[in-house]
Amino acid sequence: MGGTKNIQLLELNVNHAERVIKTIELFSSCFSDRERYNVKRLTEELRPSQKPFYRQFFIAEYQGAVVGAGGVKALDWASNTHALYLSAVHAGHRGRGIGKALIKSRLDWLKDNFKSGRVVVSTAKIERFKQLGFAQVSETCKDGRALMLNEF
Repeated sequence: MGGTKNIQLLELNVNHAERVIKTIELFSSCFSDRERYNVKRLTEELRPSQKPFYRQFFIAEYQGAVVGAGGVKALDWASNTHALYLSAVHAGHRGRGIGKALIKSRLDWLKDNFKSGRVVVSTAKIERFKQLGFAQVSETCKDGRALMLNEF
């Protein structure tokens, strides 16, 4: 498989139990901090929340397997501010543009659903996010992560 050809990007329907389970399994296999990203927490994160504090997840499927996923949510401490979070791509599918496609899907969804706003993300992929219109707003910390901001 080259690039994102044959990859299907979808909004995760939380009523589709099989996809939800596969998404939790993907996150569980990709995140090294098992205590922080335990199945109970991931299950809670995938549940819908009441407006205005929405959560929306997107998945990348390849041959019926969930190979990538990422969420976007409203931040409860700042109006019109959204966060990209819980982003993961299966190790065997990295380097093919899936992560970038999931970021673009989430940004497009935000622009389709909100007139304006801000998007924040904490990331070690600083150059990737700069290419997508984000600006670095914090110093890089010891683990290589920085806070990035995009306004639309």
